[in-house]
Amino acid sequence: MGTDPRDWVDKYGDSLFRYALVRVRDRTIAEDLVQDTLLAALRQVESFRGDSSERTWLTGILRHKIFDHLRKQFRNVPVQDDDVLSAVDQRGFEAEGEWAGHWAPGSLPTEWGRDPHAIMEQAEFWAAFNECLSLLPRRMASLFVLHVMDGVSANELCNDFGLTPTNLRVTLYRARKQLRDCLEQRWIKKATGK
Repeated sequence: MGTDPRDWVDKYGDSLFRYALVRVRDRTIAEDLVQDTLLAALRQVESFRGDSSERTWLTGILRHKIFDHLRKQFRNVPVQDDDVLSAVDQRGFEAEGEWAGHWAPGSLPTEWGRDPHAIMEQAEFWAAFNECLSLLPRRMASLFVLHVMDGVSANELCNDFGLTPTNLRVTLYRARKQLRDCLEQRWIKKATGK
């Protein structure tokens, strides 16, 4: 075992809180989840084998706590396929003809023109990303983060959140589109000068 459990809050508290806050978007809930994580880790401290770092181990516990919280929160909020499908934002796409469903002339997304790995290490990008993520509806943002950032499978999300595969695909499409539009305004144009 590495760090004394009495030092976990000082050493890992801020990073665990930031991790939780991006996913649940509520300071009080994020604080409660981090506290629950540290208590669970304290109860399980003897089972920690050191196969990963303490931070990774604690983040894994927190990830499960967050997933359980979101599952309970959203399980009672049904989403109908028809409602989601009719609400899909079609701006920027051809509606008819041979190119239906493809980008319309003049509406192509702005080229980032950079190395994606370099972008991911920029604090300015993450500040803009978190701001854009906070503008999404809570359920949409949570599903996006769980699937894209945390790697939760589509099947698991559909089963645990009561979604159909079509509903999940449309929700993730809308999240990506809205994030892209927001990032174009708040970061890409500033970063690329376009």
